[in-house]
Amino acid sequence: MGMMAFFTRRDPAAWAMRPETQREAIVGSLLAWAWAVEARDPWTGGHLWRVARYTELLADRAGMAPQERAQVALAAFVHDLGKLAVPDALLRQREPLSEADHAVMRTHPEMGARLLAGHPYGPLVHDIVLLHHETPDGQGYPRGLSGPTIPTGARIVGLCDAFDAMTTRRAWRDAMSVDEALSAIEVQLGRQFDDFLGRHFLALAREGALQGIIGHSDEGMPLQHCATCGPTMVQRREHRIGEHLHCPVCGARHRLVAAAGAVAGPRALIAEPTGAFGSPMDMLPQPDHALIRRFVQDTVGLAVQAGYAPA
Repeated sequence: MGMMAFFTRRDPAAWAMRPETQREAIVGSLLAWAWAVEARDPWTGGHLWRVARYTELLADRAGMAPQERAQVALAAFVHDLGKLAVPDALLRQREPLSEADHAVMRTHPEMGARLLAGHPYGPLVHDIVLLHHETPDGQGYPRGLSGPTIPTGARIVGLCDAFDAMTTRRAWRDAMSVDEALSAIEVQLGRQFDDFLGRHFLALAREGALQGIIGHSDEGMPLQHCATCGPTMVQRREHRIGEHLHCPVCGARHRLVAAAGAVAGPRALIAEPTGAFGSPMDMLPQPDHALIRRFVQDTVGLAVQAGYAPA
């Protein structure tokens, strides 16, 4: 049974949906799945949103049409779907990855492509998900492709993914500064990173176009970190003063309070430790359905208009 048939037969409400609403619901469920996979790694909160936003900006600067930008951004949001097959212990360990660990981690593009097989939107994102770790010098994975044989969308997502990894804190290292990350990209132009796209990305960064994305999980939503053990805690737009965030690792409870001297509003909150700890239920990840809904509304229609997605 095809996925569209499964969706419409098992969900009575789907019968009353307009076709465009059905499309949004199907893509939204895929993105929620990707978000849940991301939430298994306590150090990468907001990674999918950030990479998708970087790719939109870079694809625009590189001259892609709006429909193509939407396609690449959608692929960026699901590019790490294959990490579903990576053990929790590997995602949560506090030491640098060994070569054996890297071998396991390098399976995620192939696994992501397999998970997308048969999904009605799979063809739209398959090649980018599979090939986003290929590099111009042929030293990437899983196929060892080089130069122009790597799809442009995969080169864009790979570059943006790497920049976010460099500028995001991990259990075993601090985040690089933006300048350090840009220097690392510049050194690897033509080797790890596409020269044409890399120069456009460097220009965007040096113009300040990335500042509202770096270290955020949504527009205007800076990442919060556990004061006890350090992992990321994601604040959503609907959170208000007095509500709690819980560390996904140790369960430490934090209360959202107004930042000193800040104008009131959800974007001016910081998470302060309370000294208490949450229950296992408090530590369960909660997909940001509002963010996903906004993202889907911005991308699905454009992709369909271009003939990239099933009508």
